Amino acid sequence: MLTSASIKSRALTLGFEVCGVAPATALPELSFLPEWLARGYAGDMIYLHKSAHARADIRNFLPSARAVIVAGAIYNTEQPGAGIRDPGSVQIQVARYARGQDYHLVLAERLEQLVAWMREQQAGPFDTAIFVDKHHVQERVYAQHAGVGWIGKNSCVINLELGSFLFLCGIATSLPLEVDAPATDQCGACTLCIDSCPTGAIVDAHVLDATKCISYLTIEIDGAMPEAQRAQIGDHAYGCDICQEVCPWNLAPVLTADPAWAATPRHGASAAELWQRTDDELHQFVKGSAMTHLSLAGLRRNLATVIGNSGEGSLGPVLDRPGRGVKNAAHSAHTPVVEGAVAWAKKRLERQAPSLS
Repeated sequence: MLTSASIKSRALTLGFEVCGVAPATALPELSFLPEWLARGYAGDMIYLHKSAHARADIRNFLPSARAVIVAGAIYNTEQPGAGIRDPGSVQIQVARYARGQDYHLVLAERLEQLVAWMREQQAGPFDTAIFVDKHHVQERVYAQHAGVGWIGKNSCVINLELGSFLFLCGIATSLPLEVDAPATDQCGACTLCIDSCPTGAIVDAHVLDATKCISYLTIEIDGAMPEAQRAQIGDHAYGCDICQEVCPWNLAPVLTADPAWAATPRHGASAAELWQRTDDELHQFVKGSAMTHLSLAGLRRNLATVIGNSGEGSLGPVLDRPGRGVKNAAHSAHTPVVEGAVAWAKKRLERQAPSLS
């Protein structure tokens, strides 16, 4: 007979560091999503509007759900020395979660293994449905009610022992499992994440205006990045970890040796060298990671913006050499969005160049 304890124990053997069980009920925190959407904080993420009803209750995801198993995996790893280095170049920042393998695929496979084991242990039939970020589930709410961690002021789930560099995923099930006590908010009076956000995206405790967030600006926007916000992304080419890096609960972050999350030279690579790669070479650079969820044109837009923010006037001519001079209509460097970012970057570098007079 399956128990919550046995499921949590098995989850730990499959590569998760924490696991808990929440009730499949209309939890109060779920009701904030419509208000958040109404404020316009989702920006261009239309899919959130379309899935708002489904996200309002786990039973819209799995009608027979009686419990929600939530698992967390640490993705913070030892960071190797920066990748490609060129004199006068600027190194890009890539959010920690995107430095290893694509977590959507890895976590889904591990959850499927957990479900398979559950079916071996349980005599009768039962329903399950897994969720990994892209599915219509408010993972953070169920994580809090499963005791995995509380939702911090930066909107990330924080675990008392593990910090916040956690992937969240889970399984909705019709099994009547014993639930865990909810995690208790431990943020106190601290506002470091709010105060440290360079774009002011955390507009209030637990409230994120995604349209100001560097992760949104570098990943979610398909078209041109708003000009007024380009300077704010600094050297971030994909996502941002600032609000987690300053969190006191991450002062001594727990590291994982899980090979799935092993860091690659993506973080710290040279923006100038990457800019000059062909589309095929850029594809190889992001292959197998969560960075594949960003188009190559979006990546080039970000690289051009990072170069423009570098203050390195010597990099201006590099922007005229995308893809080692490849010129064809299909090349990602020759889209209007990328060309607009290049024009902006060149002007910014010219303004930042020291005067010779």
